[in-house]
Amino acid sequence: MTIIFLLIGISLLVALTFLGAFLWAVRSGQYEDTYTPAVRMLFEDEPE
Repeated sequence: MTIIFLLIGISLLVALTFLGAFLWAVRSGQYEDTYTPAVRMLFEDEPE
């Protein structure tokens, strides 16, 4: 029975970590540009 409580605690910790990472990505602007990824393959790369 103790292992169930331990696994629940670990899973909550992992879930909160991923939630924090997602909120950090949203607040830092990772999802702001929704147009460019859809048309990026249509642009030609300029030679260096």
